[in-house]
Amino acid sequence: MRNKADLIIYLAIAFGGAWLAAIPLWNQGLQSAPLPLSLAALQVAPTLGVLAVWLVTALHRAPAARQWARLTGLTFGDSPRRTIRYVAATWAGIPVLIAAVIAVSALLGVFPTDLAGLSGYRQAFPQGTHATAAIGTLTGIVVTTLFSSVTAFGEEWGWRGFLLPRLLSLGYGGAILASGLIWGLWHAPLTLLGWNYPGLGPWAVLPFTAFCTVVGAVLGWLRLRTGSVWPAVIGHGVLNAAVPTMYLVVSAAGRLPDPLLGGVFGAVGLLAFGVLGLALARVRPAVH
Repeated sequence: MRNKADLIIYLAIAFGGAWLAAIPLWNQGLQSAPLPLSLAALQVAPTLGVLAVWLVTALHRAPAARQWARLTGLTFGDSPRRTIRYVAATWAGIPVLIAAVIAVSALLGVFPTDLAGLSGYRQAFPQGTHATAAIGTLTGIVVTTLFSSVTAFGEEWGWRGFLLPRLLSLGYGGAILASGLIWGLWHAPLTLLGWNYPGLGPWAVLPFTAFCTVVGAVLGWLRLRTGSVWPAVIGHGVLNAAVPTMYLVVSAAGRLPDPLLGGVFGAVGLLAFGVLGLALARVRPAVH
């Protein structure tokens, strides 16, 4: 670890900001009106942590802004063209992985689907057709990802841009594991309320922390492979955009996937992202 004081400042701001942002949700619940604003404020907290570290270190070491941007992954790395290729591959690849997870979950009987009748989709859009569902899915993956990536940046600049490289003294595997666990526990203000796992209550902390760890292995590999945070930002953004969009289109009305087994956040999704993270590290090791 390069500087323990930097890490303490960053984690204090990131975790403290997350809990402050979630106060309205603890008072009114996850289904309350403050949810979008609280989520946006929560996602900004890691970026505020990075900025706080930069301001503090500037008082002592005065790092150049350009150097700070490079160290925290704000540039496109040593090979911008390669980074752009990874951005494109991530943008296209994660929705394919999500579709595979849903398909396997449906075959295992832990994700009720209705592609023929589109009952879940038509519950939200009564006049919907297979054509409008396809257009909506494409829009969600292409356009909504751009908006989702704005808030995803608030997290990724902190977790993958700043934190992950500073944990590399633990080795690649140790840094990926530690950063993923920290990222998962940072979500506790939401997961203690049952976020993404209806009916599970505070126990949602455990599976979601595992989910963050395996997804963090993929996003972390992208960051270290390219020297840039932008592929991870797009990966996070398309994940946030594609999951609800694809769930809406394929789901059966009134029926949810098994929260611990089916879908992206269940065991099938954890296995898929875990295998991908291991494969990436073995087939094409990160170089940064």
